[in-house]
Amino acid sequence: MPTVEVKLSIAAPADETWQAVSRIEDYADYMDSVNSVRVTESSGTRRVSEWSVLLKGSTLEWVEEDEIDDDDRTMTFRQLTGDLDHFGGYWRVDPDGDHGSVTTFFVEFEIGIPLLADMLNPVAAKALRDNAQQMLTSIEQRVVAS
Repeated sequence: MPTVEVKLSIAAPADETWQAVSRIEDYADYMDSVNSVRVTESSGTRRVSEWSVLLKGSTLEWVEEDEIDDDDRTMTFRQLTGDLDHFGGYWRVDPDGDHGSVTTFFVEFEIGIPLLADMLNPVAAKALRDNAQQMLTSIEQRVVAS
């Protein structure tokens, strides 16, 4: 199964960065590639949300379930329904020195078209990597500006 991992050092404390990462309902306000995120359920450490994201000119939509660990600053997600056969991974924010943090986005995915997988998976991985980098840069700009 193809995977993508993107990391970014951010010049802000891990707790501040985590607040921006974990507030997915704000993503559409400051991320160009995110059309909408709507939280439909939230109970304790579990959350369900509906996503619409622009990925290389195409709109991908899915419903995901998140498991949030504020102490560890980790949010694990998995697609419940949506455009891909499989989409799951995590966001993690780690301290980096006294005043910085490192944010990691990791995803594994399966497009679901076996005959075209060899051709489509590298294209999808690059698009997901580019999109993740844009999302992390947007988070960095939001956290550093506040």
